Amino acid sequence: MILKGKRIAIFNVANKKSIAWAIAQSVVRYGGEVIIGYQNERFKENVEELVKDLSPKPLVLECDVSSDERIEEAKRIIERETGKIDGLVHSIAFAPTEALKSPFIETNREAFRIALEVSVYSFVAMSRIFKDIINPGGSIITLTYYGSEKVIPNYNVMGVAKSALESSVRYLAYDLGKDNIRVNAISPGPLSTLAARGISGFVDMLQLHRERSPLKRNIEHREVGDTAVFLLSSLSSGITGETIYVDAGYNIMGM
Repeated sequence: MILKGKRIAIFNVANKKSIAWAIAQSVVRYGGEVIIGYQNERFKENVEELVKDLSPKPLVLECDVSSDERIEEAKRIIERETGKIDGLVHSIAFAPTEALKSPFIETNREAFRIALEVSVYSFVAMSRIFKDIINPGGSIITLTYYGSEKVIPNYNVMGVAKSALESSVRYLAYDLGKDNIRVNAISPGPLSTLAARGISGFVDMLQLHRERSPLKRNIEHREVGDTAVFLLSSLSSGITGETIYVDAGYNIMGM
């Protein structure tokens, strides 16, 4: 029960296939208490149905990360209802569909802005706004992907966004180190999520990972959740500014 007595805020859960939901399940399994965020009214009913069997019953709240005011409001609600937290999980990314279907060179200015604002700046904003309610020794986590380092066909502007996200992890780790708050990223292999299914050729990507990874398989949602538990716990107290791969070893392969 390495997270016993710890309270972790997780943003944003969309459905049962969300990586954020896998992390929430692992946190609870290892003794932690969760706070669950969702993006907007569209996801509210689904998320409330998901959490109904969790114990203790979590605080569930809306958080539109494209607005600093909405992030501030979410922070105030958490502080009022539960007090301080011990960890923050940012599992949020978005790019307009056309930006994922067209070659990267054709990415228009607005699609680029949206992808970077939602997928990267929201992480910076949430870290800044929430840091005052994170207990010393706390941990902040975000989710990235190998497309930040290597070209993944059809990942396009999201690869650029993930590169910026990983750089943000390092700079935030430096800024928040004096507050004894750690900042890290998890880079999972491909998982079937709402976002991943929007990438053309996703099924082929799963097959390629199975064939070429040292473990000769795809990863499971649970494995990402359990890695998050490690990074949220005192077991990782000396780790900050890092990207941890959970991809069955795919990233180490040259060919």
